[in-house]
Amino acid sequence: MTPKESFIAALTRQAPRGRVPHFELEFFLTMEAFGRVHPSQRQYRQWDQMSEREQTLHRKDVADLHVTVARRYDHAGMLFHVPEGWQDQDTRSSIEHIRELSGQDYLITLHGDATYALPDGNDMMDFVMKISEQPKEMKEDAQRRVNQALERGAQIKSWGVLDGFCLCADYCFNDNPFLSPGMFDDFVTPYLAQLVAGYRELGFYVIKHTDGNIMPILDSLVSTRPHALHSIDPQGGVELAEVKRQVGDEVCLIGNVNCALLQTGTDDEAAADVRRALAQGMPGGGYVFGTSNCIYTGMSLERYELMLDIWRREGSYDRDPPR
Repeated sequence: MTPKESFIAALTRQAPRGRVPHFELEFFLTMEAFGRVHPSQRQYRQWDQMSEREQTLHRKDVADLHVTVARRYDHAGMLFHVPEGWQDQDTRSSIEHIRELSGQDYLITLHGDATYALPDGNDMMDFVMKISEQPKEMKEDAQRRVNQALERGAQIKSWGVLDGFCLCADYCFNDNPFLSPGMFDDFVTPYLAQLVAGYRELGFYVIKHTDGNIMPILDSLVSTRPHALHSIDPQGGVELAEVKRQVGDEVCLIGNVNCALLQTGTDDEAAADVRRALAQGMPGGGYVFGTSNCIYTGMSLERYELMLDIWRREGSYDRDPPR
């Protein structure tokens, strides 16, 4: 199976042949690994002043870096990172070049969330006041955001090169969701359901990401019918085995290797957690191996490579999963 075929098998809750697919939402260590600036850290403030030839070279370079990361670390898919200053036509051209370089080897996604996320500290009080004092207006805004996202999704479908969307609005702290389950079902669930349904009708795969403790809203998330949930966060007290027991027959699960242990634990602690995730996630399929967040700036590249060494040796459906 190609990496993309393996990913799709997992997204449709099957067990692919060979290794369990691997996917990371982000891989920020491109400078350390390849001596190249990550696309999200590129700021093209003079983009419009460049010649078309220079723009083409940049678009191809960004595409090449995405493929280079996927090939080096055996990713089954990628979330395309749009550099600052680019327009949709630039993104389309770069993804088309990914296809020229790699064919249909990888499942390619873009950011595509439109639902209310956990607000940052600067906006939190304003958000809370609007939710409580202007609920009608907030719901109208939520609907408008979804409508706009689906209009853009239809345009992107016409490109013919994208496979899906990663919905990256975070909803939860480590202890609980930001909104109570009742408020979540009022202000998020119906709009997330519309967004997922619209993307699926367009033929896209949909991966819903949120960190933190999702357990109080797990049923609500699953009810919106994404193909997968990411990141099944152990730092939020989320246990992969329990989530798989509850909803593993309804949705693919992605992630769960503890990023904190990868960053600050011992090699033995990190290795044990990798094996735990494989043992809990692989049985019966419907699982994509990965971390509980991403490969972020500051994480040890060597520790990520240790994680992958174990996966390559032990994460195969052609052998018993690790215990």
